[in-house]
Amino acid sequence: MKVDVAIVGGGPAGLGAAMALRKAGIERVVVIEREPEAGGVPRHCGHPAFGMREFGRLMSGPSYARALVRRAVQAGVEILTRHSVVALQPEGRLMVANPAGSLEIVARRVVLATGAREMSRAARLVGGDRPLGVMNTGALQAYIYLQGLAPFRRPVIVGTELVSLSSIWTCMAHGIRPQAIVTGGDQAVARWPLGFFPHLLGIPVHYRAQVQAIGGVGRVESVAVVREGRGAVEIACDGVLLTGQFIPESSLARLSHIVVDRASGGPAVDQVHRCSDPVYFATGNLLRGIETAGWCHREGLALGKRVAEDLARDRPKGAQVSVSVSAPFKFSVPQRLAADVASAPDLQLRLTEPVSGTLVVESGGRALYRRPLRSRPERRILVPIQHLAGAREPITIRIE
Repeated sequence: MKVDVAIVGGGPAGLGAAMALRKAGIERVVVIEREPEAGGVPRHCGHPAFGMREFGRLMSGPSYARALVRRAVQAGVEILTRHSVVALQPEGRLMVANPAGSLEIVARRVVLATGAREMSRAARLVGGDRPLGVMNTGALQAYIYLQGLAPFRRPVIVGTELVSLSSIWTCMAHGIRPQAIVTGGDQAVARWPLGFFPHLLGIPVHYRAQVQAIGGVGRVESVAVVREGRGAVEIACDGVLLTGQFIPESSLARLSHIVVDRASGGPAVDQVHRCSDPVYFATGNLLRGIETAGWCHREGLALGKRVAEDLARDRPKGAQVSVSVSAPFKFSVPQRLAADVASAPDLQLRLTEPVSGTLVVESGGRALYRRPLRSRPERRILVPIQHLAGAREPITIRIE
């Protein structure tokens, strides 16, 4: 199958890119989605707060996902569901598996929009038994909203990110009463007043604490929690919900010729989100772990316009400048700047710990940008990209 643009992933970012491409006049745009329905993670997020910017009203996740799919189809986007890309190859060649067998898709440009996933129990180094009832937020929402099942009644929730608070809403709305919330920080990651939500519901929150072990025969019966300076405590429960700590779903890129950034976990990109192979672009949560569905959709829309522009001209051959960060910064997106690009989205940064100081961006010993910074981990930090234009030597970002 020969197409103009193939988009891998049918979530908000991928659908946004597809719509923008069709609006720009790109003829054949195909979205490749492995699930039975497109729409991405919002399909099984039954709580509200989606769609205000895109549709002018508050919507549930499934309603929002269906509305995005309708818009894409109306724009002339072709959506291939139950199709899984199994290999990314040079020159825009994608090997695809579907219920009928296999398919090769050859595209002039490819947009990767495979999203992110929550860190597993193994990656979090949580010991103990292996009973039923340990899962992440995505699994919980799939059980409840797609299958109509409640996997537990008295879980302990690990994490205080925005998705952690949405999981509390999901639990309480379906007769599930969390027994406690455990977080390694000294306050919630989610912004106030959202971080105050568990206290309003009377759910105990253990700060500066870690789940050391999970106990249970057959299914979860308890968790052992170690609290800094306060000793250990055992909490009776019937489930453990591991939330947040998102990482890009970059398996396809890692198995391909495309360069993956070790710090962000997603493909290394320039300021218009071109990958190391300029036929490929990346967008959405594949780039840096997690953002809201609305942010990813807008990012996809912007990328679609840039890909359309890229199709209208020769591939770039200009010089590139690397962008690197020093601790406590976690990563930067993009990781390099191409000299041939006049305008682009802001540089995005994340922290690994709370910071109060001055953000400094330098190149060749010269300060390009500086401003006071007071922020907590996992918060979005933006640097206006125009301040970095003209840099000819590697760019470094640090806290002073």
